[in-house]
Amino acid sequence: IAVSRADLPEQDEDEYYWSDLIGMTVRNLQDEVLGTVENLLETGANDVLVVQGDHGQLLIPFIESVAQDVDLANKMIRVDWQADYLK
Repeated sequence: IAVSRADLPEQDEDEYYWSDLIGMTVRNLQDEVLGTVENLLETGANDVLVVQGDHGQLLIPFIESVAQDVDLANKMIRVDWQADYLK
């Protein structure tokens, strides 16, 4: 099924279409690049960012306490995700 972007409903300030998030750079609060959003998963409890980075694939919950800022204009998501989670 295909829907024209113009036919999609307008989102609230804190709502995003998955297609807008795919390809965005993900940085943590220490300004370390964790990778790029490759996909998203729906778990029932919350959505999960599938982030591909130098350390492999990360699954980061897309919830308010973790996803601190989504900057669509600069294609960047800032997350509260520590670098030691990469190991």
